[in-house]
Amino acid sequence: QVQLVESGGGLVQTGGSLRLSCAASGRTFSGYAMGWFRQAPGKEREFVAAISRGAVSTYYADSVKGRFTLSRDNAKNTMYLQMDSLKPEDTCVYYCAAKSTGTLRVLVTADEYDYWGQGTQVTVSS
Repeated sequence: QVQLVESGGGLVQTGGSLRLSCAASGRTFSGYAMGWFRQAPGKEREFVAAISRGAVSTYYADSVKGRFTLSRDNAKNTMYLQMDSLKPEDTCVYYCAAKSTGTLRVLVTADEYDYWGQGTQVTVSS
């Protein structure tokens, strides 16, 4: 089992930056594929970015490609999402997710993940 805790959300102006963190409990963090999803009120949860175990591969939604950067520090059991050039449409609750896996695939659909954090709010003002 792993517990995930997101942090780093907040209020920022258009064009600004935020860095989200997802801290994981447990000693096998390196064996987990990780991802970020987001959800706006009244909308379905959508994929943002994913990183494979071992950080071999990353994958981004088209809407954030070139603006967001995903990384992980297995020594700190933490995943990071650097968000630059933020837009009002990025306003959402952001969730991190994890799945223990033996493969190096990135996982891009929510139902592939077993563990979820509680979410952190990101608000981008225009």
